[in-house]
Amino acid sequence: MPQFDYDLFVIGAGSGGIRAARVAAAAGARVAVAEVSRVGGTCVIRGCVPKKMFVYGAQFAKDGRYRERLGWAGTEGTFDWQVLRDNVSAEVSRLEGLYRQTLFTHNINLFRGGARIVGPNAVDVAGSHLTAEKILIASGAKPTIPDVHGVEHGITSNEIFELESLPRSIVIIGGGYIAIEFAGILNSLGSEVTLLNRTHTILRSYDAELTAKLVDIYRARGIKLLFSTSLVGAERDVNGRIAMELSNGDHLVADALMFAVGRSPNITALGLDEVGVATGPNDGVTVDAENRTSVASIFAVGDVTDRIQLTPVAIREGHALADRFFNNRPADIDYTAVPSAVFSDPPLASVGLSEAAAKAAGIEVDIFSSDFRPMKHALQGSCERAFYKMIVDRASGAVIGLHLLGPEAPEILQIAAVAMRAGATKQHFDDTMALHPTMAEELVLLR
Repeated sequence: MPQFDYDLFVIGAGSGGIRAARVAAAAGARVAVAEVSRVGGTCVIRGCVPKKMFVYGAQFAKDGRYRERLGWAGTEGTFDWQVLRDNVSAEVSRLEGLYRQTLFTHNINLFRGGARIVGPNAVDVAGSHLTAEKILIASGAKPTIPDVHGVEHGITSNEIFELESLPRSIVIIGGGYIAIEFAGILNSLGSEVTLLNRTHTILRSYDAELTAKLVDIYRARGIKLLFSTSLVGAERDVNGRIAMELSNGDHLVADALMFAVGRSPNITALGLDEVGVATGPNDGVTVDAENRTSVASIFAVGDVTDRIQLTPVAIREGHALADRFFNNRPADIDYTAVPSAVFSDPPLASVGLSEAAAKAAGIEVDIFSSDFRPMKHALQGSCERAFYKMIVDRASGAVIGLHLLGPEAPEILQIAAVAMRAGATKQHFDDTMALHPTMAEELVLLR
């Protein structure tokens, strides 16, 4: 008889956990997954997927303001938040069904409930005590809630998709990608948006020249940005609105308050301390190159490690882990030059080193950039501009950083990232014929 109930027990049915479970099961492993919420994890259920759908709705609203310039006369339609919300919710439910089907077709047992690790090879979940040769922690991350008075009056990115109506005004706390994205979405849909950030800059991991330009665009769009300011406390007033006191002594009143101050590894109630699984400064589970924790039979992938909180990273880690142990196929993961995007309006996308990071590393660089007005904006009569920036190693000519701000920037960057990872030099870009008229052609015309 088998020594354990399962070969692999996965805690968390998100992108990384499901990928590991599916690949392991396809290789013949006995696999089970425990999930306390909906199958699909943060990205599918309450993160990047529904967020991107709301971005589409916001983009349609923004483009609609220029309809007459494009020859479309007549009465402009009205926006119904509940229709967008419910259509997004229905699509998310469809995707959740596909994820559940994946588990079913691969004979993976799904346990509904939170799992607690009670030994190197044992978990308790939904009233059952189960054993496994390997345990994989893939429980993701959760919104960080600040310790301020009146925090209960605010919402997070978890609840924003469930609001009954579009808030007439909202204060968003934070300067990271979630705060910036929802500021753009809600502004385009018609909310009065104030962004409150305790530091002097936004999107700190991105190139400062691009983020400064995005700040200018947001301010021109009517978004209020307050820097080096934090929330002291909040109260619900007699009219049902939220009254807020700020660290600079000012006061704000808005219909809604959203906290977007980061995400923390979701390790609550997992029992890590009891079994000796080490965690880092931000509660991220500490892992080695094989995603093994301080306990030899326990592993972790994705956001719970607080390494790079991106869905494709979690998927790659989960796949590599399953290949390594169940397909006898060693797989190393290269975490350098991971592309990322902020679906702001306009979106920002980046891969490789920023100018500041390259110089801090002692690399002598040449900077190539283009500040241009997209043809679409010219036709619409908008003065909004796009900005592309390339960081080149002066000694080798290799492109070591690409940073784009403008329409469809993430779509353009994904292909450019392939070239960069393949070792493309600035000369390779220069030698490539431009595809005209496109925004992407700016990448081969940079001077």
